Amino acid sequence: MDIAVIGSNMVDLISYIDHMPKEGETLEAPDFEIGCGGKGANQAVAAAKMGSKVMMITKVGDDLFADNTIQNLESYGIDTEFTTKVPRTSSGVAPIFVDPESRNRILIIKGANQYLLPEDIDQAAEKLKICSLIVLQMEIPLQTIYHAIDFGNEHGIPVILNPAPATKDLDFDYVCKCDFFIPNESELEILTGRPVDNAEQIQESALSLIKRGLKNVIVTMGSQGVMWVTREASQTVSSHKVAAIDTTGAGDAFIGCFAHFFVQNGDVLHAIKKATAFATLSVTKRGTQISYPSTKELEQFIKMQV
Repeated sequence: MDIAVIGSNMVDLISYIDHMPKEGETLEAPDFEIGCGGKGANQAVAAAKMGSKVMMITKVGDDLFADNTIQNLESYGIDTEFTTKVPRTSSGVAPIFVDPESRNRILIIKGANQYLLPEDIDQAAEKLKICSLIVLQMEIPLQTIYHAIDFGNEHGIPVILNPAPATKDLDFDYVCKCDFFIPNESELEILTGRPVDNAEQIQESALSLIKRGLKNVIVTMGSQGVMWVTREASQTVSSHKVAAIDTTGAGDAFIGCFAHFFVQNGDVLHAIKKATAFATLSVTKRGTQISYPSTKELEQFIKMQV
């Protein structure tokens, strides 16, 4: 097994809107779609589409969305042995609103995701031990995230933590045990309390985390690209220019693709470049997982940029 994703799944309820309604106002929206999402599941699918062998440790409810979520993961070749149902509980759902400029606003209802507990990691321990990388996000309980980080450290498995959605309750003693910390600008701002209005401020904010003991901070900056900061250096990988249609799930696309290429050869910069192109290509289509390109599509896109 290459990658273990320990985290969330959601059912995306996507409304494409002309603009957000005011209080008490009812508007007609031009389009609606239902898709499979959730930060954990999105990252698992992105890695699997690139060819990684992925296992997913997650929880679904016992509602009409549950079996569809499991079948969707399996359709990408993801191991769902430890994707289990929580009785009398709804699956996680995410109402998403996308405006004509491709900007999105997202609500999440965690549902069964809040019942993913440390003992679920212990139950998967034997298979988890043989993974080359653990990928985490924050749509599950913090105690589970901390337990997964300790598990990775104990067994010599590198850990990626995507602090999304960001919370100031995050314990940085645990964060510093992770090999990669991958926030976007807004998450970086929340976690550091520093402005992130330009590249210089983003670098300063990331360096403030490095000074606290983090090894690698990789900041995804949307159309501005990706900044990788370590104690030794900082460098930015520019994003390719495209006509964005829907940016939902682009950060997850980056992380899943980055995880795949990092596991392949350990070359961080190479993985960032591939993942930046993968995430960029994903915003040219609607939806989350269904917008993620295949290996062939990614390579064709990269060749066209040269």
